[in-house]
Amino acid sequence: MKRRDFFRKGVVGAVGASMVPSIAKADTKADDLGTRDKDKWTNLGTGKVGIPNRKRSIKCDVAVMGGGLAGICAAVSAARNGSKVTLVQDRPVLGGNASSEMRVHVNGVNHLKPDNKAERETGIIEEILLHNRFLNKQESFPMFDHVMYDFVTREPNIELLLNTQAVEPIMSGNTIKAARCWQLTTETEITVNAQMFIDCSGDGLLAAAAGAEYRTGREGRNEFNEKYAPEKPDGWQMGATLLLSAKDMGKPTPYEAPHFAIKYKAEESHPKRKFAGFKDGIWWIEIGSDNDIIADQEINRHKLMGYLHGVWDYIKNSGNFPEADNLALDWLGSLPSKRESRRFIGDYILSEKDLTEHRHFSDAVAFGGWSLDEHCWAGIENLQDPPSYFHYHFKKVYEIPYRSLYSKNITNLLFAGRNISQTHIALSSSRVMSTCSLMGQAAGTAANLCVQKGVNPRDISQKYINELQENLMRDDAFIPNRPSKDSKDLAKKASQIFASSTKSGDANLVIDGMSRDFNGKVHHWQSSGLPAHLQMEWKKPVKISKVEVKCDTNLQRNIMMRKDSKVSHNFWNDVPRELLKTISVEARVKGKWVKVGATDNNRTRLIKFSFDSVETTAIRLVLQETYGVPDPKLYEVRAYES
Repeated sequence: MKRRDFFRKGVVGAVGASMVPSIAKADTKADDLGTRDKDKWTNLGTGKVGIPNRKRSIKCDVAVMGGGLAGICAAVSAARNGSKVTLVQDRPVLGGNASSEMRVHVNGVNHLKPDNKAERETGIIEEILLHNRFLNKQESFPMFDHVMYDFVTREPNIELLLNTQAVEPIMSGNTIKAARCWQLTTETEITVNAQMFIDCSGDGLLAAAAGAEYRTGREGRNEFNEKYAPEKPDGWQMGATLLLSAKDMGKPTPYEAPHFAIKYKAEESHPKRKFAGFKDGIWWIEIGSDNDIIADQEINRHKLMGYLHGVWDYIKNSGNFPEADNLALDWLGSLPSKRESRRFIGDYILSEKDLTEHRHFSDAVAFGGWSLDEHCWAGIENLQDPPSYFHYHFKKVYEIPYRSLYSKNITNLLFAGRNISQTHIALSSSRVMSTCSLMGQAAGTAANLCVQKGVNPRDISQKYINELQENLMRDDAFIPNRPSKDSKDLAKKASQIFASSTKSGDANLVIDGMSRDFNGKVHHWQSSGLPAHLQMEWKKPVKISKVEVKCDTNLQRNIMMRKDSKVSHNFWNDVPRELLKTISVEARVKGKWVKVGATDNNRTRLIKFSFDSVETTAIRLVLQETYGVPDPKLYEVRAYES
C-alpha cells in the first residue's frame, strides 16, 4: 500500500480502535490525511456542489496527548500557569482507566504499613476527586466522565479534542514541530503545532513515531540490581483487564454464556485466584504479552471478553456461589484497561531500589507508595500461577525524579504516567492513577516553565529545578523531604503569628514550608472550636494582593470513588468533614480591619484569595465553618504582592 493510500484508507478504521498498525517516517512534507478531492458532495439545502472542509490547524504552547488522569493534570497545570494548551484524547470521554469505559479505582498511596493509612495525593488530582464528591453523590461512573469533562472544559486556556488520535509527528531534526491528528467523529485532519509536547497516552504512539527511545518487557535482575526482577530479561508486559459489575435482581436470575465465552478451569487454577467482591469485577481477568502488546490489543480484547464470561458462567452456574443466584450482569467492560506497554527512556531510569531504599532525589517532583505488585506473566492464561506473585508493601512514600519525565533524545518531549522512564519493577508500583496524576502535574508545570523561559525540558533539570519545585508546591503538589523556600512569600517574613486558640500544633507551623503532617512530625495549627482566627503581623507595612491557604482534607483517608462505596478507617465516601467551608481574610489598614476576601462554599484544600493590593501591617484569617468537624486545621498560609 502506498503511503498516501495508507492514510486515506487505513487511518479511520485504525484510529477508531485507538490503534494505528504502522507509521511511516515523519517529515515536513507529509501527505494530507484529510484530502477529499474525490468527495462529490451535493448539498440540497444550498444547491451547491463542493468538497467538504476536513482540515484544521491549531497553534498552542503545550500539546498534551492522552486525556487520562495524568493527561488531565498535565493540561490543567500548564493552562493554569499561563500556557495555551491543546488536550488530545482518542476516546469520547476523559479519564482513561478511571472512566466509565473501564471503571478502575483511582488508587495511589492507599495503605502504608503498619496501620494501612493513606498518604493521599494533593494538587490537581485531589481537586478532581473532591469535585466528584460534590457533584457525584451517587458515585456513578458515567457521571464521573462528566465531572472530569466539567473540570477540564472550565479552564479557558485548554482546547479539548475528543475522539482524536495523534498519528504522526512532523519533525525538525530531533524536535517535534507538530502532531498530525485524526478526529474520527468529524473525519478531520487536525494539525497541532506546539512548542512542548507531553505524551500521557500510555502507549505513546506520538513519542514512538517521533523516534523517542523506549523499551518493553522486563529487565534482568543484574541490570539495575533489582531483587524482584527475573533472572534474565524477557519481553513480558503486565496485562490488561476487563471488569464487570452485577446487581441484585431480588429473585433467582439465570445466566447463559455467549458463544465466545472461554470456560474457566477452576480445577487448574491456583488457590490464590480469589473471588472476593466478584460483584464489582475481578482484576485478575487479564492477559499479558511477551512481545508486541499493542499489536495484540484486539486479539487480547476478544479473548478477555471470552474469559470474562467464562468466569461469570463459573460463578453463576457452578453451584459454588449461592450468593450469586439473584445477581445479573449490569455492566461489562469492552475496552481493556491497560497496565503496561512502552516505557520511554529519559535522563534517569527509575528502578526498584530507588523505591525500596527511599532514595532522595534533588530533582524530586512527585511521590508514590502503592506496593510493588508483580502480576502473573501471562495473566489468566497461566492459571497454575498466582495472579500476583508478591506485594512489597511500603512503610513510607518514595520520590520520583523529574529526569524520568522527559525524553533522552527528543528535545521538547515530556511524559507522565505508566510510560515514564522506569523499569518494569518500578512500574509495578508507580502505574496507579493518582501517582501518574502527580507526574502529570509536574510535567505540565515543567512544560509551561519551558515555554516561559524559551528552554527545553533538560534545561529545567539543569538550571531551573528549584523554580519548578517551588511552583509545584505553591500549587499544592507535595514533594517529600522538600520544604518550600519561596522567597516571594511575604508570610515567611511576618514578625509574629498567633491564633485565637490552639488544640494541637502551633500557629507558626503554617510557614514552615511543609504542607502536611509527615513522617510523624506535626506541621499544622488546629483551633479549639469555631469560630477561630489566625493572625500575622509585620513590623513594617507590606503590600499584599494574594493570600493562599492550605486547609485539612484528612490526607490519611482515601476519597476516590469505589464500586462498593467503602467507609472505613482509611476510606471515605463523601466530602471530607475536615474541609473548611467558610473562611474570610481581613487586612488591617490604617488601624482598621477590612475584609478583603471570603468564601462560604469552599470546595478545595488550596484556597486562593486575590484582591486589590492593600498596604497593611497584619492579616487575619477568620475560620467559621467546616463540613463537619468542630476543630479545623491549617497547614500553610502564604501572602504575595502580585
